[in-house]
Amino acid sequence: MLHTRDIRVSYGMSEVIHGLSFGVGNNETLAIMGRNGMGKTTLFKALIGILPASGTIQFGTEEIIRRQPFERVKRGLAYVPQGRLVFGTLSVEENISAGLEATGRRSVPTDIYDLFPVLHDMRRRKAGNLSGGQQQQLAIARALATDPKVLLLDEPTEGIQPSIIKDLARTLNEIKRIRKISIVVSEQVLSFASDIADRMIVLDKGHIAFETAGDEIDAARISRHLTV
Repeated sequence: MLHTRDIRVSYGMSEVIHGLSFGVGNNETLAIMGRNGMGKTTLFKALIGILPASGTIQFGTEEIIRRQPFERVKRGLAYVPQGRLVFGTLSVEENISAGLEATGRRSVPTDIYDLFPVLHDMRRRKAGNLSGGQQQQLAIARALATDPKVLLLDEPTEGIQPSIIKDLARTLNEIKRIRKISIVVSEQVLSFASDIADRMIVLDKGHIAFETAGDEIDAARISRHLTV
């Protein structure tokens, strides 16, 4: 579904992502692991088009590296940013409905509230009054409203309590099963990534340190790359 070749991203004269090549297949979850400052968020912003990049980003059969972010979303690429960035003064339902602009639909798909029943119960509440875990659910729901083929999640467990992290992992697995979509998630919490990932890539200073299949995860080796 999504393939990159020799992706490079710079801030001014400083290159942060150094020629990354990877892909995610149909109905696959890819976890991109790494400490803070290793380039995960920069990579995700390049994939969605917020940051300029060189190289190739192929989405399905189309090269999209020169496409604007809204064009990438309309083609089926959705992005949940680090920190969630929900619209705090809008209601839960208004936040989700913002994602419908990409599809032309007028009402929230029923499966979104099935996946996140707490959002249905709170659909009239202002998003700024939700807990961190509820806001993360809302950000994912808003992305699902765009009817994506590939869902990008940047640090979804940040600031969320451990019991909610387990629930989030189950929900993401259910989303992949129901929607038949691909998921790319950046993470530092290895237990969470292990619960959802078919494959893992470990980033170290903008390079791919190594890659492993989900059933061959060497937790000790990966942990060395996640600790300071």
